[in-house]
Amino acid sequence: GKLGITLDPTTVKNILERHGIPPAPRRGRSTWRTFLNHYKQQMLDCDFLTVETLGLRTVYILFFIELGTRRVHFAGCTAHPDQAWVTQQARQLTWELQDRPPDIKPMCFLIHDRDTKFTRSFDRIFLSEGIDIVLTPYRAPKANAFAERWIQSLREECLDHLLILNERHLRRVLIEYITFYNEARPHQGIEQQTPIPRAQFSQDGLIQHREVLGGLLHDYYRQAA
Repeated sequence: GKLGITLDPTTVKNILERHGIPPAPRRGRSTWRTFLNHYKQQMLDCDFLTVETLGLRTVYILFFIELGTRRVHFAGCTAHPDQAWVTQQARQLTWELQDRPPDIKPMCFLIHDRDTKFTRSFDRIFLSEGIDIVLTPYRAPKANAFAERWIQSLREECLDHLLILNERHLRRVLIEYITFYNEARPHQGIEQQTPIPRAQFSQDGLIQHREVLGGLLHDYYRQAA
């Protein structure tokens, strides 16, 4: 080089590896999947879905899902998801996150698509808590895959089998299903664990079950000794 210092390529390679810097051709080529896998324990995903009631009224559901644990947070449902409503739901979720035990990593990123219902005031609530907003690319539903997969589960396991009377009925159904989803339903993506870990019972107890949503779903567990 111009300083008159010669370095062996192996020396440079060793220095880069020691500091965790990849070779030049690989820099800046991180994929979306790599990004999600690297930060999933600190990342939230959110989205809306709609449900038609028996009276042909459209109700919007807002939910959040933690990528690392798959835990779902039901923000609320309404027929009028205006700016004031979505901002209040964001505020309530950040209050809930503040109450998490200190040994759990804080959320640092929130993914959502470019739906206009996610207003600037909605984003500002999270930014004020140190949570960066990550917008998905245009026309790329797979970039919001965790949220989309949960919507599929909710519809196939619950909503497709029920007639929703009204917003109040929908709220009760969602709370019961999400409680089951978080506390009783094993997930392949987290090694057959539940998003909220269950207490460890004796392996010798009798197997019991409880009905969820009037028998639509079943929760099997061992009776405590």
